[in-house]
Amino acid sequence: MPQTHEQLRSVIEPAYEDRTRLSDPAVRDAVEHVIEELDQGRLRVAERAADGQWQTHDWVQQAILLYFTLRNMTKTELGPFEYHDKIPLKTGHDRARVRVVPPGVVRRGAFLEPGVVVMPGYVNIGARVGAGTMVDTWATVGSCAQIGADCHLAGGAGIGGVLEPPGARPVIIEDGVFIGSRAVIVEGMLIETEAVVGAGVVLTSSTPILDVSGSALIEHRGRVPARSVVIPGVRTKRFPAGEFGVPCALIIGTRSASTDRKVSLNAALRDFAVPV
Repeated sequence: MPQTHEQLRSVIEPAYEDRTRLSDPAVRDAVEHVIEELDQGRLRVAERAADGQWQTHDWVQQAILLYFTLRNMTKTELGPFEYHDKIPLKTGHDRARVRVVPPGVVRRGAFLEPGVVVMPGYVNIGARVGAGTMVDTWATVGSCAQIGADCHLAGGAGIGGVLEPPGARPVIIEDGVFIGSRAVIVEGMLIETEAVVGAGVVLTSSTPILDVSGSALIEHRGRVPARSVVIPGVRTKRFPAGEFGVPCALIIGTRSASTDRKVSLNAALRDFAVPV
């Protein structure tokens, strides 16, 4: 059976292109091995490359998709709760030194670093959540999303997932980020270190992110710069039927460099009146 990640890759990629290979026990073992490596944090869907840019490992996403194909539906009973699904729940939270509050759900193949707290929220397969991060009540972390350390996903925040097409970048939230209540972040968005995303902000790959904190407008798409404070906004756009407000996001300032993360977060919310 393949042992190194490169050996696993050499088995997974041909099997993804030719599903008849799934009848080979060695291929099935390789898929299981990849999921176990993800589950134990020895492998991740996306990580920083040597040049500092985020790199997505498409073959790992392929392995997850093959895992769905190989799994059968199974009934699971947990006290009064009954589940019927293909993917088992993650186990060993006590050994991993994480807290999962009922009825919070973490699927096998996700990885939580020590100190993570999952309130009654959801973490999907392939996702990774960094040390000390809070996944608050009804917040969701989609498949393969990469959440940094010391982040806070406030109540109802939705972090989108991605599996197809393999190679598509997942949502990446770097260290020290605060995501406000009911914010939605999808389509491979990159939220850079220590940014603050206010309540109700919706960020997609095509959302205009307008920095209005200076005298000249600066527009971003696909990423929120480090330490930015972001709130929902509306930009007027002319259509054949008239002018209408189109949703956008506004960068209204940055977190102060003179304060630490927790103080800076609170200060940012007070200084700019960002609802959370």
